[in-house]
Amino acid sequence: MAELKEGDAVQLHQEDVDIKGKKTVPGGADDGGGGDAPSTDGQDTVPVIQNEAGGDNDAKPSTTTIERHISIQNKLEGLEMLVDLNGAGRKSCPLCPEEKFKACYSHKLRRHLQNLHWKVYVEFEGQRMCICHLPCRHLKPSSSGDQALGRQVAHYHCVVCSVTIARKTDMISHLKRHVNKGETEASYSGSSDVPFEEPAPSGQAYEIMKELGTNVQLLPNHTTPQKSDTYFNRKMKTNRQLVFCSLAVLAEERNPVECLDAFGATGIMGLQWAKHLRNAVKVTITDISETCVKMIKENCQLNHIRVDGGSRGSRPPDVASSEVEGVPIATVEVAKMDANVIMHLRPFDYVHLDPFGTAVNYLDAAFRNVRNLGLISVTSTDTGSLYAKSPNVTLRHYSCHIVRTEYFKELAARMVVATVARAAARCNKGIEVLLAVALEHFVLVVVRVLRGPTQADESAKRLRQLIHCQWCEERVFLKQGSMVDDNLYNQLPCNCHESMPGKTAVELGPLWSGPLFNTGFLRRMLFAAVQHSMDDIQPLVKTLICESECTTLKSFVHGPSALTNQVECGVVIKTLGEESGTADQSGKRKTGEEVGNVVKKLKSDASLEHPAFYYSIHRHSIRGMNMPKLNKFLQYLTEDGFRVSRTHFDPTGVRTDATLKQFKSILTKYSVPTSNATATQTSLSTEETV
Repeated sequence: MAELKEGDAVQLHQEDVDIKGKKTVPGGADDGGGGDAPSTDGQDTVPVIQNEAGGDNDAKPSTTTIERHISIQNKLEGLEMLVDLNGAGRKSCPLCPEEKFKACYSHKLRRHLQNLHWKVYVEFEGQRMCICHLPCRHLKPSSSGDQALGRQVAHYHCVVCSVTIARKTDMISHLKRHVNKGETEASYSGSSDVPFEEPAPSGQAYEIMKELGTNVQLLPNHTTPQKSDTYFNRKMKTNRQLVFCSLAVLAEERNPVECLDAFGATGIMGLQWAKHLRNAVKVTITDISETCVKMIKENCQLNHIRVDGGSRGSRPPDVASSEVEGVPIATVEVAKMDANVIMHLRPFDYVHLDPFGTAVNYLDAAFRNVRNLGLISVTSTDTGSLYAKSPNVTLRHYSCHIVRTEYFKELAARMVVATVARAAARCNKGIEVLLAVALEHFVLVVVRVLRGPTQADESAKRLRQLIHCQWCEERVFLKQGSMVDDNLYNQLPCNCHESMPGKTAVELGPLWSGPLFNTGFLRRMLFAAVQHSMDDIQPLVKTLICESECTTLKSFVHGPSALTNQVECGVVIKTLGEESGTADQSGKRKTGEEVGNVVKKLKSDASLEHPAFYYSIHRHSIRGMNMPKLNKFLQYLTEDGFRVSRTHFDPTGVRTDATLKQFKSILTKYSVPTSNATATQTSLSTEETV
């Protein structure tokens, strides 16, 4: 009887090893290179998890629910039942290998299970995860490089996603993340409803996630980029929708649009482009990881999208069957290639860069072959260097010196745009900034590429240094010119240098000093968001439109009549409001007298650009005074003749062309003393009278 139960434990352990080996070893279930490798136990071994009650060998790949590991028990008795402690003779520990804990008698084995495995358990919803010493994880290689002689690592098995974690504190944090995301054990069950023609790898716990009508399958460790190649971040949904709307606007100007998702991961962004824009775009998704490429192809099958290019993992869905299901058919090219290589080899109309961290290493290749009047969107997630938490890293990556300020998010956006402008100028190209968004997790910049050295020079002139006062946080861009100024403090509107001892200001930059938004482009993005039912980003885009025009009162009309001709750097961009019969071709430059007229118009409208930076009403509030409501304060600034608007960078920020001194004077004028301050003043006046 003891030998029988011990054999069952070894069998369950071997099944768990097969599962973890497929999740963690490169070339496993997600690796196309090693997916067909033969098993080391022979050809008759079937790595499918069996039910404990039945124990039969009728395996059903990709539909069987993953059983819990033997180290996960409800009570201590369940752990002791893994071995017959009432029988005679020596017995082995079910959670330790033979070389770590030799077979012993029942009383010693019971103390071993209680003191070593049960004593340090991690509890989650009534389930206790005991520490496991079996070789479920990779062995740490020895100094000689021999993995067989390496030290085995003790670990815990997660009751939710079955991942193995070494430290107890890390497991507790891992379980808290499951709770915060609302994930349960059912979220990581087998993907039996996935309409794959080929069965999914046995033991893989896929999670099907749907966003914007696009389904993608995710691995349990998709939120940890260090442990998974197919990284997926749910918090970047806003970023993906903004990028989609910008591509939809470009698809109205030229057809078809050759677009590139340079860092595919799960491929959700490129699949959304192909599924909703259909024949208007030619989507190319690339990734350097073989695991990601295979996952992207499987996600294409999940959404009934054809895979073009390279060796296909399996046969694409049949046309007739897709038409019956009513799913639109699209074609996506999936390639295993480095992002820099494919951008050097092929020209594109739209390039999206979203690496893990900074994107400065890919900007030169992006501007190398991008077509004229094409778009480049750059997403930077290295918030530590962007938000002045690591100034030395900022200097290395962006060649920029910044400090932490009240407007640090706009400072990060202007720093990224300046880096993009320098990369474009090296390729004799200029940029027109269409969109710059800085939120908690990322900084997104969308620019239009304008070919020619003249455009490159105009963009380079927009790069300036910024003088920032560290006392009052007043700021101003340095004036153009190569002559040395005797006293740079004279350019600051404040007089902190005269009233405060020492040096009061720092020089930041170089930064982009031009506008960060294009109103016509944002209006068409809003129309695309309404058309594709993206309710989440519509308030954000409306805020960006008001911010681009620096106004608070705006009527949003979603029809084509609200869209007018958009002029960007002397180039007429075709919009929905133009008639197809009388409109010129997209992207044609004006010639002759028209160019001079457009330049004069741009110079006359230069004063209409939104002011740089913003002030936080809470940062400059007066102590002991109740400041007015933000919307009321915006009305007071407007009545005094200043241009004002809210800003997406800061919910308490106010973008205005007023100086900080004027801003504070109006804030003080309409602030009301608090009740405590009024009582204090009354008591002081009473004492003076007495």
